[in-house]
Amino acid sequence: MLAAAALVLTGCRDREVTAYRAPKDPSAKLPEMPAGHPPTGQDPAAATPGAMTGSVPTAEGAALVWTAPTTWTPKALGSMRKGSYAITGDAGATGDLAITAFPGDTGGLFANVNRWRGQVGLGPIEAAQLDANTQAIEANGLNMIVVEATGSGNTLLGAIVPYNGQTWFFKLLGPEALVAREKPAFKEFLNTVKAR
Repeated sequence: MLAAAALVLTGCRDREVTAYRAPKDPSAKLPEMPAGHPPTGQDPAAATPGAMTGSVPTAEGAALVWTAPTTWTPKALGSMRKGSYAITGDAGATGDLAITAFPGDTGGLFANVNRWRGQVGLGPIEAAQLDANTQAIEANGLNMIVVEATGSGNTLLGAIVPYNGQTWFFKLLGPEALVAREKPAFKEFLNTVKAR
């Protein structure tokens, strides 16, 4: 063991780093990208819906639409967001409303409720506690599961909406007082969500 350590310590005496550049072969072709991949050099946020963004595929096909309250400020969409709003409160408090959609059930209701709880510092619930920690509502023919979780001074108020083989997430996250103030507006907002 000591001999191996001595070799490591004495074996690399040249401390100078050398970098080399090789010219590009103009006749070399890039490998073909998989179907749905945006062209190289394209911003992933501008990719076709349903295309891979990072390692998470977003939903494609039929979509949901909604009407946001006029007090919510639209924000630029990221690579995974279908909608994005900033909500401001007192003393500079801000909340974030994110709308995302993914193919399939994304792990199921139980896993998603626990994932959201973790985002505000709460521990997971047991499967038997799921009904006590969610509320089922119906709006415009859509079945929605509403989740509210408060921890570490923040509240997450969200809705999980299965639709056409996809799962849509409407998630408001912000300081506890701000989200409490916006809760009626969020519920009214959910009543505007419908199929396109």
